[in-house]
Amino acid sequence: MYISQQIAAIAVSNVLAGSNLTLALPEALISYPNVTPQQRGAAADLSYGTLRFYGEVNAYLTQLLEKPLSNEHITALLLVAIYQLLHDKADDFTVVNQAVKAASYAKPKWAKGLVNGVLRNFLRQKEQLAEAIKTDEVALYSYPKWWINKLRSQYPSAWQSILETGNQHPPMTLRVNIRKSNAQEYCQLLARQDIEATQLGAQAVMLARPLPVEQIPGFADGVVSVQDYGAQLAAHLLDIKPDIRVLDACSAPGGKTGHILELAKVDLTALDNDPVRLNRVESNLKRLSLSANLQLGDAALWKADKPFDRILADVPCTASGIVRRHVDIKWLRRESDIASFCAQQAVILANLWQLLAKGGKLLYVTCSIFNEENQQQIDNFLQKNGDATQLPILLTKDIEKNIQIDYVQKKSGSQLIPSSQYDGLFYALLQKA
Repeated sequence: MYISQQIAAIAVSNVLAGSNLTLALPEALISYPNVTPQQRGAAADLSYGTLRFYGEVNAYLTQLLEKPLSNEHITALLLVAIYQLLHDKADDFTVVNQAVKAASYAKPKWAKGLVNGVLRNFLRQKEQLAEAIKTDEVALYSYPKWWINKLRSQYPSAWQSILETGNQHPPMTLRVNIRKSNAQEYCQLLARQDIEATQLGAQAVMLARPLPVEQIPGFADGVVSVQDYGAQLAAHLLDIKPDIRVLDACSAPGGKTGHILELAKVDLTALDNDPVRLNRVESNLKRLSLSANLQLGDAALWKADKPFDRILADVPCTASGIVRRHVDIKWLRRESDIASFCAQQAVILANLWQLLAKGGKLLYVTCSIFNEENQQQIDNFLQKNGDATQLPILLTKDIEKNIQIDYVQKKSGSQLIPSSQYDGLFYALLQKA
């Protein structure tokens, strides 16, 4: 276990220094090329868990230390161990002993004794420590204070459930390719292989337990793709019809691109500004036996020879609606970042509007739950563009029965509140006069 603790401590330390966990964890693993798959998996679980509950874990550690440690790695190792003592199934004795062993490999010779003393003090004083932080909202919810305050203001009746949902493990949902199967048939296939799953809609199947993609039946053959149930709404809401011109403006990694092409034969252009991520779009389409016109370019600047009948604008955002998948986001984001994303979104939206044909429709999408990036952004756009109309978001019956939508301020924009079945996303459908 101590190797997994070491790897997790490196990853957590790098995230707290400003790195993204998706980069920090692989970088931490580089120093341990001979780790077993079990150790690798345990390191990932410890990294995600520690950051998921960082607000709580750090509140305990702060009480246990007279002053912050100058050694970031030992601080992170203590955070990982306290997370385990609070949330992991491993017994206390093993966690402490392994953390001490991990500390013994660290450069400062005092680290071993410090780690041992701090963790044993934690176990002895756990009840008193818990009492001291029970009114600390950052510790209680494990979110930055500004984030908590914003949700309390924007979602007076749902803010606590949103925070709690964001600290749960995310569901693993599959999208069944209707060109090759359907959800009912695929659920029967899973049942024959003793894989427990629930059908959510005509194309959505939620697994009871996540699986590596290589173990998902039909994944390699393009029968299914991994895609959140809420994200599967996009292709349906875009009102796709055969043979029209469609632009997926921020397409990587290609989930929505593939879904559009599964639903109808259209002339689709997939645009993205990152060549590596655009390669992922190509790879996903190849797996699905589908094709699109791939274009490398910035959605805020890119131009086209002919207008598009439909545009999907899944714009960059704070990703505040998917924090359970990206647990580092809530600690890396700053409140000031919202204004930066809003400015970027406004520029993208303005440029894409010029690429939309008269009578065409543009679907604006974020994976955010902050109103500034969502309906407020759309309201600002509508004030500046007299040829734009916001259309109602209409769901088919099989989707509507499983999706709970908060219609923002009784307008047409729809905010998906994060739930056990789907992430927090925002949709607004605009039509050009």
